[in-house]
Amino acid sequence: MHIHIDHLKKHYGRTRAVDDVSFTFSSGEIVGFVGPNGAGKSTTMRIIATLEEPTSGDVFLDGISVVEEPDKAHRLIGYVPDTLPSHRDISVHEYLDFFARAYGIGAATRKKVVESIEEFTNLLGIRDKNLNALSKGMKNRVSVARALVHDPAVLIMDEPAAGLDPRARIELRELLKVLSGQGKAILISSHILTELAEICTAAVIIERGKILRAGSLAHILTADLPHRTVLIRTLDEPELLHQHLLLQPNIEAARRIDHTVEADVAGGEEACCALLAQLVRSGYRVVEFHQQRAGLEELFMNVTRGEVQ
Repeated sequence: MHIHIDHLKKHYGRTRAVDDVSFTFSSGEIVGFVGPNGAGKSTTMRIIATLEEPTSGDVFLDGISVVEEPDKAHRLIGYVPDTLPSHRDISVHEYLDFFARAYGIGAATRKKVVESIEEFTNLLGIRDKNLNALSKGMKNRVSVARALVHDPAVLIMDEPAAGLDPRARIELRELLKVLSGQGKAILISSHILTELAEICTAAVIIERGKILRAGSLAHILTADLPHRTVLIRTLDEPELLHQHLLLQPNIEAARRIDHTVEADVAGGEEACCALLAQLVRSGYRVVEFHQQRAGLEELFMNVTRGEVQ
């Protein structure tokens, strides 16, 4: 499954909630959708999920347009909103069974499908409880289960970790890894950037309706850096390594940190590779050499201004 968001725009009067947004992702990917409040994340996700129509632009799911063929597109998408709508006098099982019926799953297989989803999302123990009696974490799990009832190829998840306790967040993270391993394409928004960076293969950063960065995590975390910072440990005296590095033309700075040396290497990954080869040729017994990457939080703070529309 290939998802192509194509020059998407959504205007509310003079406010441009989504302003020419384009990016792609595919089956097996988990893409973090990141931005400050009011950046246009939820609006974009609702358009992808066929819940709103764009002012212009389109979203294509393996060529199926969400604008021209919303019914076809809807069956390919599982949408998890930021809050589960309130429902009175309905149990978890009844709620999931209702949506299974809505998606046209026949009576012969519906019971098995719903029970399978309840087991997969660890809901069997609360299947007879009323939705209104559930905690935030349990409601979130029900929302994910509802999105999976029709086995969609694409999952759109709007702040699913908001308000969850640490255990519930860990369980959600592991569930997403399993779903990604099953080949589902996942777009997830969250303000918990450190956890998002642990599971995402790519990220899209948006502010005031415009994309600021998009691509694989490995790319966007290093693309704007003037140098690479590497941590080096050898079996030799650290001070000797430190002095040697300071004499190299492509080293901007070098710092001793206990038994290791941290060096800022001018250029990209090719320069890092050349430095490692040079150290080995010079007789240094290198046992550790790895690049220190900037975090998603650091990148977010560097490229966004905290502006709202």
